[in-house]
Order: sequence, then C-alpha cells, then structure tokens
Amino acid sequence: MRNLLTVGAFFVVLSWQGAIGASAQEGKELVGTPAPAWKLAEWFNSQPLSLEQLKGKVALVRWWTGPECPYCAASAPYLVQWDERYRRRGLIVVGIYHHKSPVPLTREHVGQLVERYGFRFPVAVDPDWWTLQQWWLKGRPQSWTSVSFLIDKRGIIRHVHPGGSYTEEEARAMESLIGKLLEEDVS
Repeated sequence: MRNLLTVGAFFVVLSWQGAIGASAQEGKELVGTPAPAWKLAEWFNSQPLSLEQLKGKVALVRWWTGPECPYCAASAPYLVQWDERYRRRGLIVVGIYHHKSPVPLTREHVGQLVERYGFRFPVAVDPDWWTLQQWWLKGRPQSWTSVSFLIDKRGIIRHVHPGGSYTEEEARAMESLIGKLLEEDVS
C-alpha cells in the first residue's frame, strides 16, 4: 500500500510539473503579432480607450476577475506597483475584467473590485468575453483566462504571461522587459 501511495504521489507531481511547463509555453505564438481588436464599452478610471490611442506607449494588458480567483488577487499588487512606477515614463496598465463570479455582473460590483484592489489605472469590462476570445482563447485551449500581454509602442505583442499569478522571478522579468520597451526608440 505504501509503495502504491508513493507511485501515485510521483505521478501527481510529474503531471503538475508538466502542466506548469505547458502553461509557460502558452501564448508564445502570439509574440511578434499585432494586438487584436477589442470591444470594451464599460470603463473605470478612464474614458474608453482604443488600441490606436495606446500607440507610442508601452501597454500592459491584464485580464482579471474577482476574489474567487486567487491568482488575480495575488497579481493585483504587481499591477498597481508597475502602474505607479512607470506611468510617467509611458507605461499604461489596462485591466480587463472578465466575469466569473456567481454574483450578477453590475457596474457596482466591478467598481467595488477596482477599489478593493487599488486599481487607479484604466479598467474595462469584457462582459461576454468577446475581447478575451479574440486575444487569447480563439482556436486554442488555454490553462488560464487571467492572462497578461505586454505591447510595445508600435502595438506589437512582445510578451505573454499565460496566466495565474506572477512568481517573483516572472515579476522581475516582466519589470525588466517593461524598462527595455520604454527605452526603445520607435522613430
């Protein structure tokens, strides 16, 4: 019985590590492609933004949902930190809420979450996941829906964080890439 439990534990760990490795590869095919269109009418902390308005800036676009997603909650402080640290240098963080909660989707509900996480950057609502489909889910199964895209000043996707929360190493790598993209000359 003990050997059976050991073998079972081994396969659980092995499959968990495989899932992490597969997850890290998700989205690599999108790097170097133009950011897709978005259809987002409901905004907080900003007038509605278009992708065209983001040209000339580095944009970090992060899909997130409410407290039922521990990864979204764990990632929120990084988004706030990067917004505060790099906004004046040309980074625009855009949070896109995609509803998963059993609570009905209302402007008040999303507004409470924006306040709870301390988001001062633009936040849009993707009520029917149309934009998430265009950017991430269309035609490919993904492990996560809380995905991040780092977009350069020309509107090209330069990095995809395929979801979940940021590890310390991933956060350092993201911050380093933000700095490099802000320094790029696009003239």
